[in-house]
Amino acid sequence: MTYRQAELLLAAVIIARATSFLAIMLTLGSFDTFNIMAMRFCIAFLCLVPFVFRHLKNIDKSTLRHGIILGAIFFLVIASELTALDMTENSSTVSFLENTAIVMVPVAEALIRRKKPEKSTILCSAVALAGVGILLMGNKRMELNLGIAMCICTAVLYTLYIILTDRLSHKDDPLILGFITIGTVGILSFTASMLFENPRLPQTTNEWIGVAFLAVVCGSIGTALQPAAQRRIPSEKVSLFCALSPLTACALGWLFLGEWQGPTGVIGAALILSGIILSNNKAPRDGGF
Repeated sequence: MTYRQAELLLAAVIIARATSFLAIMLTLGSFDTFNIMAMRFCIAFLCLVPFVFRHLKNIDKSTLRHGIILGAIFFLVIASELTALDMTENSSTVSFLENTAIVMVPVAEALIRRKKPEKSTILCSAVALAGVGILLMGNKRMELNLGIAMCICTAVLYTLYIILTDRLSHKDDPLILGFITIGTVGILSFTASMLFENPRLPQTTNEWIGVAFLAVVCGSIGTALQPAAQRRIPSEKVSLFCALSPLTACALGWLFLGEWQGPTGVIGAALILSGIILSNNKAPRDGGF
């Protein structure tokens, strides 16, 4: 896989995950948090079995341990995300605040490595974050509340997930790593749903469509392939691509939920895309791995 192909895959992964906000709000609003997660990730795990079957021989204790760690962190990310979505009226607000990881990741990496981030990274992150901020300004229904606090919590957890994925995707088979991650989330979600909720299966066609969409698009594509995409891309660059999530949520919210952001939305979107484009000027030459 070349660097550019990895970038395209990462963009597809981020966009696929962003569509989950719309799917949940349109078809699955009556389900409990862990119930949705259990269906989404257990079905995604089963869907991936035919594609990873030949790779299962590559599983060792290290890969299994790393996949379980990533799965546990991602379980917390999704649980926090869905809780925030339940507490916040506007789906794009959740995506905007969750992806303040745009700046959290470079800062965290700088602290871990005890090295100042590159000026170009700071500039690109600032431009993209400014775009997210302007998009937020267009959301007149945003208020400081527990839902907003949950969004920030999700951003912190997602930052941790990106950094850990960056470290572990270089050590293990990324496809198997994503497969184990999804399986771990599915098991934890099923257990939590049985303990704390009254789980049920979808009852209508729309609910089944919503679950299938979450499993195939947001689970199989939006989660399982992230380790493969991150294998060649530094975590600071990955955080910039997170800006595609609020951009996607904004576009889908406008098309299907009437969450139009006005002129500020256009300006914010332009800044987000500019930050990502600027970051590509420092991309390494393509090559395989």
